Amino acid sequence: MNAHVKPATELSRRSLLKAGAGLVLGVYVARSGIAFAEDAPAAKSVNIVPNTFLVIGKDDTVTVLCKHIEFGQGPFTGMATLVAEELDADWAQMRADHAPSNPVLYKNLLFGVQGTGGSSAISNSYEQMRKVGAAAREMLVAVAADEWKVPAGEITVEKGVIKHASGKQSGFGAFAEKAMQLPVPANPKLKDPSEFKLIGKEGAVKRLDTIAKSNGTAEYTLDIHDPGTLTVLVARSPRFGGKVASFDASAAKAVPGVFDIKEVPNGVAVYAEGFWPAKTARDLLKISWDDSKAEKRGTDQLLNEFRALSKTSGALVKQEGDVEAEIAKGGRLIETEFVFPYLAHAPMEPINAFIHWKGDTASARYGSQFPTPDHAVIAQVLGLDISKVELKTILAGGSFGRRAQQSTHVAMELAQAAKAIGPGRPIKLVWTREDDMRAGYYRPFGVHRMRGVVRDGKIVAWADTIVGQSIMKGSPFEAMTFKDGLDSTAYEGSNDIPYAVPNFRCDLHQVDVGVPVLWWRSVGHTHTGYAVEAFVDQLLEAAGQDPVEGRLAMMADKPRHAGVLKAVAELANWKGAKVEAGRARGVAVVESFNTFVAQVVELSMGADGPVVHKVWCAVDCGVAVNPDIIRAQMEGGIGFALGHILYAQQTLDGGVPVSGNFNTYRSLRINEMPEVEVVVVPSTEKPSGVGEPGVPPLGPAVANAMAKLGLPRPTQLPIRPGDTA
Repeated sequence: MNAHVKPATELSRRSLLKAGAGLVLGVYVARSGIAFAEDAPAAKSVNIVPNTFLVIGKDDTVTVLCKHIEFGQGPFTGMATLVAEELDADWAQMRADHAPSNPVLYKNLLFGVQGTGGSSAISNSYEQMRKVGAAAREMLVAVAADEWKVPAGEITVEKGVIKHASGKQSGFGAFAEKAMQLPVPANPKLKDPSEFKLIGKEGAVKRLDTIAKSNGTAEYTLDIHDPGTLTVLVARSPRFGGKVASFDASAAKAVPGVFDIKEVPNGVAVYAEGFWPAKTARDLLKISWDDSKAEKRGTDQLLNEFRALSKTSGALVKQEGDVEAEIAKGGRLIETEFVFPYLAHAPMEPINAFIHWKGDTASARYGSQFPTPDHAVIAQVLGLDISKVELKTILAGGSFGRRAQQSTHVAMELAQAAKAIGPGRPIKLVWTREDDMRAGYYRPFGVHRMRGVVRDGKIVAWADTIVGQSIMKGSPFEAMTFKDGLDSTAYEGSNDIPYAVPNFRCDLHQVDVGVPVLWWRSVGHTHTGYAVEAFVDQLLEAAGQDPVEGRLAMMADKPRHAGVLKAVAELANWKGAKVEAGRARGVAVVESFNTFVAQVVELSMGADGPVVHKVWCAVDCGVAVNPDIIRAQMEGGIGFALGHILYAQQTLDGGVPVSGNFNTYRSLRINEMPEVEVVVVPSTEKPSGVGEPGVPPLGPAVANAMAKLGLPRPTQLPIRPGDTA
């Protein structure tokens, strides 16, 4: 392992797991699934015990055990920055590794269970991890003071060195063991932001995971090759909800390297000595599927049904004034429909997971985004007490929501595959790219029907009827997002637009479809941001108002929205720039996860569609812990969003997903990536997340720029649906 990403020792892992014997207090397995014990003794406390988060080596290295998975968005570096700032460590001594599964010790303070999502890593950890560092510093100083027989107040700590005016000095390692046995300060003193040396400082830190990911020493699940490991591939129904009626495995069993073939609850599992024998054998299986309860509707049929519903009123989400009465008064009525396709997550590393079930114990390793429910499901399926199951999170190659599974389907399939073959040999469950693309868990399909009235140069009425699926319905997380029987992730961003419109209505048709859906990078804002920002631009155009000035005029009580909009307008020189002939600019501003992002896009039209030349971006995410990572996440979000609004969709043909790989599920190419300029707006607000909020404004900004060129504003995504690799 390289010098920047170092795992905690096995001893520390075991001691942490033993220290977390109270795990069962935070989660229990119910017969119907998983439930979370909100009244657990530690559920409402905030853990700042250094010994559970830090491993300080004799060589003075400080390894931060990160409660959030690192799959590219930067929590290893972010958590280490927070600790190092208050510990007064030198950045060169900082390391990071994933914490073991234990929701009592490592819960997300937003969720109450251990997990990563909702762009919450920094926001829920900001004060907690600073206190961990501050507490550790006080404890180390206390031991130094006792050893040196000097007052603690005379000791200083700077860049990892504990010093006294007498000339005595030491690194952390010499005092760490004794320090970690001291009582933890209940309220360790935190630095005033004016004293920060790392937090918010340009170039002060370098990402901890970069070197290992560059030189190949970083370990992902596919890199696990424990002795005796069998690779497992599962043949699943081509249609969602299909079940195995019968199968013939005679040809598959004849493939050299195949160990066994078993029926599992969601298909047929092939166990082999490596991937290619497993894949070859799976291709030779002859399976008859029972589709009696499967989803058989195609995309066109779903669209017709959704469209019909959108022309009727759904369940009321929010209402102010009287939209219908305002429409009756006259003015210019504008109606628009926006259609959003199913979208796959398509992370670079497809789904995979490893487990070794020994009968009375089990140990799993993979990129688990929600360890708590995954841990519980593995224990439940294998019939073990949860204390007998170890779940170790490791690096993952992207997620965009794919690994945040409310259904725990990967952990369940992993445990079911282990159970089917019995204890003894470890197994590595592998999903191919086609498996991941075609097995569902997409961004939901949806329709917005918008109506607005412009009168005397002002927007006086706004109505948005949404038709879509619930992500949370029927899952253990339902209570987190449901309000009055509706899933708020289906309408977030549409019910609370940043514009003062006197007559407003938002309603929702929550539709059941047999296609499994999941959070997708920025969740509901992926479609609500587009609908709101494309529609407001259309209304402002009808009102004869400038897109920036018109928005600002309706943002009197939205200072942070207005702040990023002004910042991006200044960055792009919105008023004064001379735009080349054949080019146009569009703008959009979206808040998601309490982070505010505005973007300006400049594009032209090529032979096959829009060509985006440059994107200007302003982001307000509160205190900027790692400015370089914030910029990187905005840039990545812009590229991710652009590829998807231009090309991406997963269509269904008689219920069967069509796209299986990047040859038909087109992604953005490197030569299509526009120039991006990002400004991080200074703020003293609490930090919020940046992993997702860079995505939503890009699509509507592109649509609005196209409209400025006199082209139709795209109302059905993707913009270039027939373009494949």
